[in-house]
Amino acid sequence: MTQRSETVLTNANIILDEEVIYGTLTIAGNEIKEITQGRSQVSGAIDCDGDFLAPGLIELHTDNLERHMTPRPKVDWPHRAAIVAHDRELAGAGITTVFDAIRVGSITSDLSKKRYGKYARKMAHEILSMRDAGALGISHHIHLRAEVCSETLLEELEEFGPDDRVGIVSLMDHTPGQRQFSDLKKFEDYVCGKNGLSRDTFGEYIDFLIGLRDTIGAKHEEATVGAAKRYGATLASHDDTTREQVEASFKHGVTIAEFPTTVEAAHACADQNISVIMGSPNLVRGGSHSGNVAASELANLNRVDILSSDYVPASLLLGALQLADMWDDLPRALATVTKAPALAVGLDDRGVLAQGKRADIIRFGKVLDAPVIRAVWANGDRCG
Repeated sequence: MTQRSETVLTNANIILDEEVIYGTLTIAGNEIKEITQGRSQVSGAIDCDGDFLAPGLIELHTDNLERHMTPRPKVDWPHRAAIVAHDRELAGAGITTVFDAIRVGSITSDLSKKRYGKYARKMAHEILSMRDAGALGISHHIHLRAEVCSETLLEELEEFGPDDRVGIVSLMDHTPGQRQFSDLKKFEDYVCGKNGLSRDTFGEYIDFLIGLRDTIGAKHEEATVGAAKRYGATLASHDDTTREQVEASFKHGVTIAEFPTTVEAAHACADQNISVIMGSPNLVRGGSHSGNVAASELANLNRVDILSSDYVPASLLLGALQLADMWDDLPRALATVTKAPALAVGLDDRGVLAQGKRADIIRFGKVLDAPVIRAVWANGDRCG
């Protein structure tokens, strides 16, 4: 096997764990060999022209892949091509580690006005196959989104095991009338607008979902918690709204709270040492598209630990830089998309720029206040 030569990046502003230094970073193989202050005179060193070097971004929750697989309603794009396109888009946004979110739990009965079928096992197999074949440029992991308000969750959870190396399991409960969809009118607008359902019969659909949750929801929660333990995965909650919901999440063993919808829930997470993930699109847009708490409000209260790009990969770095302006602390802000997510899922080989760490590195500059990715290295290899 041919040994890779060293890559020297110099004349750069290097974002370390607690400070930014001007200096040089050297990559040897798939690791960071050293970081030194000052400019290197080594022949062949890459002049970064004063750009920033930061750890590769880490994304814990994104359903961006589904957009590539279904670019239009009823269009099923070739899956392997979609996975590669998704991989390259994330790399272009500076993301070098991703937990691809896949729904488990479907509604298939004829009673439902909005049926959606099983796809998780097949989709996970395709991602893992492409990863094992060396077709992907960045590090891909599996995040199972367990939909409590569904009909097939138990059998779908059984289709996965420890060999799948599932990294995150999140407890999702989209039953209308609570959490993200406490406002039934907003739920109706969202579902009817996205799926073209008739508003005349929408009340029947709501009654169906609430009845489903009342009948088997508790059993599904218990099964999801057990599955996460069986997989060896980190357990996350989703859209916690009240202190009581956060306390229930804590009892389940939740250590990550995805997108709490209120200040009350975010404070409760801090009390239980549960890391709070907020969406960077929420931060960039200046508010939640669902009418929930603004990420900026929680950031001002020091209640944002991790950012997720959710549905806009390019928002992750942009959101972190907005936090840097709010907090006047660039290393702390970048940690919400690097160090903090790495620690939350037990990836101690990445998330910071330091000797011996995995060489996941991004080089970026700013043009008219917009971040511009100049280059990305994943596991020591230049992407693109």
